[in-house]
Amino acid sequence: MKIEQLIWNAKNGWRETQTSSKSILPQLVLFFGESSVLESGERYLDLRDRYPDAHIIGCTSAGEIIDEDVYDGSVVVSAIEFENTPISVVSISISSMADSFMAGAHLGKELSRPGLRGVLIISEGIQVNGSELVRGIVSVLGDNIPVTGGLAGDGARFQVTRVGCDSKPESGRIAAIGFYGSAVTIGHGSVGGWDPFGPERHITRSKGNILYELDGKPALELYKRYLGEEADNLPGSALLFPLMVRPANNKDTGVVRTVLSVSEEDQSMTFAGDVHQGYTAQLMRANFDRLIDGAGAAAKIAGEGSKGNEVKLAILISCVGRKMILGQRTADEVEAVHEILGQDVAQIGFYSYGEISPHVSTGSCELHNQTMTITLLSEC
Repeated sequence: MKIEQLIWNAKNGWRETQTSSKSILPQLVLFFGESSVLESGERYLDLRDRYPDAHIIGCTSAGEIIDEDVYDGSVVVSAIEFENTPISVVSISISSMADSFMAGAHLGKELSRPGLRGVLIISEGIQVNGSELVRGIVSVLGDNIPVTGGLAGDGARFQVTRVGCDSKPESGRIAAIGFYGSAVTIGHGSVGGWDPFGPERHITRSKGNILYELDGKPALELYKRYLGEEADNLPGSALLFPLMVRPANNKDTGVVRTVLSVSEEDQSMTFAGDVHQGYTAQLMRANFDRLIDGAGAAAKIAGEGSKGNEVKLAILISCVGRKMILGQRTADEVEAVHEILGQDVAQIGFYSYGEISPHVSTGSCELHNQTMTITLLSEC
């Protein structure tokens, strides 16, 4: 496997950050960038000119990761040449959250054939129910095929997200990359690091990813009580206090959920993934050191599942809420990953509205929020 990494910004244009070979003919190019930078499509056209024969897949972000650094207002790129790993790229466009399961099932069917070893998803970030998207894919592929990836971001604005799949990035697009054959190894890990606070509450009324009531009371009213003055900045301020949800009788299978939007009319909250009626819910808050340690733990888990040669690519997808909390310490979690995986491992990624990975306890593919999720690619 050969890797070439690039970064673009308005001041310096394009520059290489590293390359594992002087000669590279990539089959796959991944890119992640600031919404306003990707909107015109010019940066995509730059990449198409540079890599005319590659599949070019990417999305808008809430921050860009390359090597050990985190940027805003940039585009980061990894071009990958596989030696013995066929890939397949498919995409679909959706117009509403109701299409999420169907979209996932369609992508799974398109990729399902002998030799499939794993799937990387780059999805629209607002018009999608990430839980239903993953459920649709898994309904076709089963839990034995790891599905990883994330939902596109738009800073803390939550207005428009875009995904490009061999085309200019556009809203509503979901792209999926299938990796095939015995040569590829795919490690994955996803860990949060948030601390629960306040009482556990019961989800007494919800539908899919829309939460209406906790303990029989309007969800938004209760949430605002905890946010205090920050309630005026919803939905962005909700990133500071995500919700952990789990089956009432199982404390080991909880997932964290991030708010995408709120409705004053019916006092409901729409999350990136499902919040099941009958589940237990509890608010979470950040601890700087635990967030950074969580990123390192995700790297350890991903590294255990990867056996390839010394050329490896780590795709880091972290949550915009983590970036908002960590502030000037944001790069610390990226550095923690680099320290665990080693200096020879190339890193690229973005800050997202949701992360996709098998659950560390159950092994079932899930949508996560507020985690550091890592996909580690290599060939052997």
